[in-house]
This record gives sequence, C-alpha cells and structure tokens, in this order.
Amino acid sequence: MNSSRRDFLRTGSALSFAVMAGGALQVFQGTALARQAEPLAPNAWVSIGHDDTVTIRFGSTEMGQGVMTSLPMILAEELDADWSKVRVEQVDQGPLEVYGNPHTGGILFTAGSSSVAGYFDIMRRAGAGARRVLIHSAAQAWNVPPNEVGTEPGVVIHARSGRRMRFGEVVALPRIVEQVPQVTPADLKPRSAYRLIGTDPGRRDIPGKTRGEPVYSIDVRLPGMVYAAQLLAPVEGERPLAVDDAQARALEGLVDIIQLPHSVAAVATSWETALRARDLLAVQWSTDSPFRSADNDADLAATVAAVNDPGRQATAWESRGDASAALQDGRHRRIEAQFVTEYLYHAQMEPLNAVAAVDADGKGAEVWLGTQSQTASIAAAAQTLQTTPDRIRFHAMQMGGAFGRRTFFARENLGDALLLSRQLKRPVKLMWTREDDVKNGWLRPLSAHALQATLDEQGNVAALRHRVASPSILAFAAPARWENAKNRDVLVMEGTESSDYDIADFLAEHVILERRSRVCAWRGIGWVPNCFARECFIDELAAAAGSDPVAFRRRLLAKSPRALAVLEAVVAMSNFGKAPSGRAHGISFAGYKATLGAGVAEISIDAESGQIHVHRFWAAVDPGLAIHPDNLQAQVEGGIIFGLSGLLKERITIAQGEVQQNNFYDYEPLRIHEIPQIQVQIVESGATPSGAGEIGVPMTGAAVANAVHALTDKRLRAMPFTPERIKALLDS
Repeated sequence: MNSSRRDFLRTGSALSFAVMAGGALQVFQGTALARQAEPLAPNAWVSIGHDDTVTIRFGSTEMGQGVMTSLPMILAEELDADWSKVRVEQVDQGPLEVYGNPHTGGILFTAGSSSVAGYFDIMRRAGAGARRVLIHSAAQAWNVPPNEVGTEPGVVIHARSGRRMRFGEVVALPRIVEQVPQVTPADLKPRSAYRLIGTDPGRRDIPGKTRGEPVYSIDVRLPGMVYAAQLLAPVEGERPLAVDDAQARALEGLVDIIQLPHSVAAVATSWETALRARDLLAVQWSTDSPFRSADNDADLAATVAAVNDPGRQATAWESRGDASAALQDGRHRRIEAQFVTEYLYHAQMEPLNAVAAVDADGKGAEVWLGTQSQTASIAAAAQTLQTTPDRIRFHAMQMGGAFGRRTFFARENLGDALLLSRQLKRPVKLMWTREDDVKNGWLRPLSAHALQATLDEQGNVAALRHRVASPSILAFAAPARWENAKNRDVLVMEGTESSDYDIADFLAEHVILERRSRVCAWRGIGWVPNCFARECFIDELAAAAGSDPVAFRRRLLAKSPRALAVLEAVVAMSNFGKAPSGRAHGISFAGYKATLGAGVAEISIDAESGQIHVHRFWAAVDPGLAIHPDNLQAQVEGGIIFGLSGLLKERITIAQGEVQQNNFYDYEPLRIHEIPQIQVQIVESGATPSGAGEIGVPMTGAAVANAVHALTDKRLRAMPFTPERIKALLDS
C-alpha cells in the first residue's frame, strides 16, 4: 500500500490506518502530504491529524439512511475518539479487500440493510487497531509498559503517573510504533464499556441538508458542461427509426441531437433549452418489441393462473420436512388462500441523473453519480467505454432517495451520459424528468401467492406451503449474478422462509415467470409481498383453529425468543384488540433478514369513499444492537410510511407495454396529513447488530389487511388496497 497516494493524510503530521483482509493493520505516517486528484490508490479507514481531528471513512453510500453517522460511530467507539473532533468521508472507490462489504459479496454496494451488519466488525477492528498504535507510541515516549496506558475520548492517559497526551500530540511524536500486536476479538470493547454506541449524537448529514448545502449529482456543474434531455422509447426494446429534428435544431443554445439505441438525446448549453428541444422532436419508433403486448390486468391474471397450475415447475427456496406429503394427510384440516401484489415504482425524490466527462482518448472518464454501488457503477462505466476500471475516476454523491432504484440502473443511465460525453468531447449532465423516471421505472414486479396449510387436532400448524409466482428480478437486473444462482432469486423469495415459526413440514417455492416489464428490488425486497401474504394467512389459520391472532402466533413463535419478545412488546404497546369504537387493530410479525419486528395498525374505513385511514401504527423491532437508536427509530418510522404509501395509494398500471402513470399527480404517495401516529420500541436482544432501513416496510401490509378483517369480517387479498377494491369488498 502506498502512503503517498490519495487521502491517507491531510495537511500537517498525520497517522493513517488501514485494516486489510484478515484484520491486519497498516500504519501510514507523513508530513504535509497533500491530497492528490487521482482517486486510484487504496485508502485508510481513519487518519488522525496534529490538530486532534479524526477523519473516518465509510464504505456505504448515503441516501438518507444515516450511515455517515452510524458507521463512523462504530470506529470512533473502539478508537475512543472525541466525537466532536470527528470528520467523516464517504469512500468513492478503492481496493475491495479493504472497503468491500462482506455482506454484499465483498464489493462496495449499499442495499439490503447490510451496512451496519457488514461493516460492524471491520470498523471495530480499524478503531481498535488505531487506538493500539496510539497507546504503544505514547507508552514508548513515556517509557512505560503499554498495558499501563489507556484512553479517554481524544486523549491517551497513563493513570499511574497522571500523564496525558491528546491524540494530536501523539501524532507529533518523533517516532510512531508501527508494529503492534494484531487486534483479536478479545481485544474489542465489551458492550458494557461503550461510550458512544447506543447514544444519540446528531446525524452528520442533517444540518447541511437543512441549509441546502449537500451537492447531489443533479447539482454538479463543470466548466464547459452541457445538458442532455432524452426522448426515451415509449416501450422497452424499441428504437428510433426516423427523427425529424428541424424545429429543435433551430433553438439557440442547442448543441446537438444524438440518436442512441433506445432514445434520442437533445443536448444544449442549458437544461431548459435541452428540454424544449426534446419536446420538439418528432420520432418514429419501432413497434416490434415483445413488451408491446404487456397489459397489467392480463399479466396479473396470467400470474395467478401460473401459481395455481400444479404442472408449472417451481424452484424450492426453503424446505423443512416433507410439506407436499404432509399436506395430503387426510386426518388434518386443510386451509388454502391466495394473494396478489401489483407493480410499484420507487418514487425517490431525486430522479435519475448522471454527470460524465470522458477523456480525450475515449478510454477513461470522471463520473459524478448518486449510486447504491460504487463498484457496479465503475464496472458499468468501464464496460461502456470498453476500458478498465482503473481509468474511471468516480465520485459517489449523496442521493435524494434510492430504495433500490439506484442499484442496477447505472448500465443505462450512466452509460448514456458517457456515450454523449465521448461523442461531444465535453462534460455532459444527463437528467431524467419525473415523467421519464416513472415511465421507465424498474418496478417491483407482480406476484401471486398460493398458500396451503393443515391444522392438527389441537389447532397447530402441521404443514405449510407458500408458492410464489413472479418474474425473476436477478435475471433482468443482475444477469451475471443470476447465472450462478441456480434459479434461486433472493430478491423475490426472501421472506418466505418463515423460519421463526415452528412448522415441521414447510415448503416455499418459486414459479419463475417471463417478465413483462423492467423489474428491480424495491425497499424491503421480497419480504414485503411475502410477509403480506403469509401474515394474512396466519390470521386465517388462527380463525380456523378457533384462536385469536396473538395466541396463535405465540404458539408458532415459542421456540424463537427474539421473535416472541417483539410480538409481546407490540401487543403491550398497542393494547392490542382494544381499539376505539369504529376502529380495529391488525397485527403482523415480519422480520427482515436478521432484524425481527412486529407491527400493529389501527384503522377505520370511510365506506363512502372506500378509503382506509390508518390512525396509529406501533412497531417493536429487535436489531440485535442499536448503534444509533434515534436514527434507527427514524428508519423504522420511514419504512412504515413507505410501506403504508405503497399499500394505500401507489399503483403502476401498464397497457400495450406503456406505463400509464406520469408524475405524482397520478402516482400519488402518502401525503403528510395521511401519516399516522407512529410509535417504535427497540427491543435489543444482544445479538449481532443488523439493519433497520427496511424492517418497517414488511409488517405494514398484513397489519392493515388484518385490521380490515377485524373491522369488516372480510379478507383483503390484493395489494394495494385501492378505494375501488375496498368499496367492492364492503359491497360483497
């Protein structure tokens, strides 16, 4: 590792530390080494300046979930840093053996609530290793054994003599001890010794955001930069056949009209001119795309038919015992139910955009992009330019929301910006309008769920099968990953495992369909539709067994103490089952990966309009360990709102291959006056810390649907719960 390259050191004396694969520590010391422009060399996780400033880098990208606070807190805890002296920096690019997240395949990729879970041990070792270097260096200067030296926030101390040195004073010592014993798990702080983890310092991104200071990729301006607006093919797979651009070319400030494989781009010296020029284009499009036949209603009916067709091959996702045989046991009562979910758009506040400046030789570029994966975006840029990743200088920008929208899209959006920049030989900012973003959205796919179960003589679940019909997300969004997945799609099927429920004979299986739209991960991935279907079905099984929904789940969760704890907590919080007159409660147990949660919704229904009103929502969540409790609570609250918006208001429809919605006037998210009172309780179990960005979403669907049944004695089986569906339900 080369200490003279980018970002190891700031001005003045400084120490930098990098934790390598396997936990080895490398130390870098220098004087007045300036940050260089080339972001190609490996970086340290932490550096300490002579002015006591501690700079901590973090590998996940910030999209509003607070990782630029929570991840540095982990390192700062083990380092014993003075939080008021900590600066934070997001990693743009660097060696994956240092910065890759082991929970996302060892690459720089922020998704699946994996940041804290993936980086927890890495950041702890980095902090503890840096602290060890400070201690050994101070001990040498004082001529005392290192085991007599300790730390307080920002200070190294020798208690026996009363001597103290600030971190910056240690950095200024003439000799730094670089060879120190490797940090082992036994060297890390016990949780009882935490000073910072578990507290609530303010989020590092919020003050700047309230002042409008952060620069997103949509804000980037470069000398000589031009703006591009695209007229995109109305249906996926179609292309421009003829372009009449005479009126557009007459506009002052127009730079060029450029045809791309799936669009026509208007490029101008201002965004307004580019947009006007685009709207003046007359394009004849091909009409031979197979997606021309896509139709929301017909495709949903085909999805339902597929899940009910016993002849359709299915890939087993989770299998315990022999559910197929057990379901045929004539001694047990058999119950069946079916559920569907429809297309949803991510509705992130910042539409897709990218800024690219291609080098003169066309084989390198500088890129500014809001992305959930630096690694994937760099690879996409390199592929577009037919070059190597080291020729891409990458700036990972904060994002105005993502929710899965900014995971895999880069191969089209960023690629187009690069192609335009290469042709024009100048920097290009490519921006999509909201209409572009909606109509070309990568959507949460349609899904149909067929659930079957048997109850034994005591009313216990003897066997359960959860059969899902849905296109593969991985096959479209990440084809290289799908090649080795053996037809197991984690983005569709996670959440069907029901592993916390004590069911001896269980099967979850996936009927893989041909996709009829672009599809992508959506916040909560498969857990959202899968938990909606399963938890509604659990309520039906409870009713069939003559049990109430809480007692029934208690029996199922008896062997999962963590799951039982969140269930009991949310029942107590909500005073479940004792809703005010005219309202009702519904409950749902729904985890997300290693995080467990349970939710209760309190609802009423306006019979005239068919609108469900969610008045209150309670959630109990076990993240193992809450690094930053206030932010964790905010993430759960945001997930609940996101989930409620998706099930009460949002819906994408497709006709003749075209998305019918345009903007927030016809794809309407939940409005602020519609947000319920939300109460979140963190139930720490002491398990390894896990994520919280998505746990709030999966619990919402069934909690609301089960509350509707409690109020009306009628079952909701299709999500979203549109007013039309509610009125039809009430009239049935």
